Amino acid sequence: MGSLTSPSSSTSPAAENFPRSSPVSVTLTTEITAPRHEIYAIFSYKQHADDVNVSCVMGCYDLSQNTWSHECFVPGIGENHILKGFAMVSVGTSIYIIGGSVHKRVKGGENSTATLIDQSVGVRSLVLRYDVVTKEWFTCAPLMTPRYNFACSVCDNKIYVAGGQSTLEFAMGVSSAEVYDVLVNEWTQLPCMTTVRYKCVGVTYQRKFHVIGGFTSSGNNMPFMDRCSAEVYDVEKGKWDHVNGMWQLDIPPNQIVVIDDNLISSGDCLNVWKGQIETYDRNLNLWYPLEGSRKRDLLSFSCPSFGNGNNGNEGRNIESRERICLTMAPIGTYLYFLAGYRVAGDQSSCCTMSLVHRFDTSATNNQWETFEPTQIDGERELCSHCCVVQLP
Repeated sequence: MGSLTSPSSSTSPAAENFPRSSPVSVTLTTEITAPRHEIYAIFSYKQHADDVNVSCVMGCYDLSQNTWSHECFVPGIGENHILKGFAMVSVGTSIYIIGGSVHKRVKGGENSTATLIDQSVGVRSLVLRYDVVTKEWFTCAPLMTPRYNFACSVCDNKIYVAGGQSTLEFAMGVSSAEVYDVLVNEWTQLPCMTTVRYKCVGVTYQRKFHVIGGFTSSGNNMPFMDRCSAEVYDVEKGKWDHVNGMWQLDIPPNQIVVIDDNLISSGDCLNVWKGQIETYDRNLNLWYPLEGSRKRDLLSFSCPSFGNGNNGNEGRNIESRERICLTMAPIGTYLYFLAGYRVAGDQSSCCTMSLVHRFDTSATNNQWETFEPTQIDGERELCSHCCVVQLP
């Protein structure tokens, strides 16, 4: 396993080009208790609204301080290139960045106000490991099959991947699967799934690797049946089982996590927040809303100060915000929803407002809590879902 030096390894987390978030005055009522967790996510970042220069950066959310900081740049991503469709998982205090497709961000026209567009460059088999304690990057054994938009999850400290797309042109998806042993730095081929899937979601549930939903190709005369189904890999028996109707929608899920041995979802690829949290009843093979989880919009919060001139945001009101990211992180019995909003400024300035909500799955009332909004100069757009690291 080779070591890498991140381009920002000599730059502190509070570097001027990606500062720590600055708080907006809203009361934070709940304290975070031990053990200590941090949430990591990768963003495409640009400093100014009209900036054509973008970077692929890793941000860290500190629950105890309710602040975002710039952890580092992601190595191996060229200038004005971003990474999409990759997997980001944690094992111990290491974060693994697996596969994905590389895109170059260019202007869609010759004039200075032309919209930026993403041009596909290639598909990666590269696997990187980031140690959150030593702040070092390492290259790992590459994927046996380059892929993006695939399912990924960790079971017994091994990383399982399945499905996805392996080419940019005529990308119909793949059914192949493989597992990575973090101790020996080695990928091993697994049996193929019965169905080709991509844009599917991976989650470990009852010690089995579940690949849920996604776009499919199996020759079935009723393809929506496959898109509503799941493939379940039994790690002990080494075989796949097909579960009909486990997702119920023919639109791929956005994200599925596990809390207290329950599957949790909050939306799909078209509607990442459906207004409530849903949990899966394995006996009935149905999803149903969690009581008390209904919330009309994750932007609805009491924060008049954000538009009243604080922090140089005169004239910026709730209508000027556009949600550009939403991801959820399970910690204990809590679900953290991390949202980011693009806040309009003048022609050259832009900033991102971060807002974190927490839902207590063990409570019977007042389950929702909204933390203090924070503002970050520049624009951050989520590249993939977050992962949680428990610090020693």
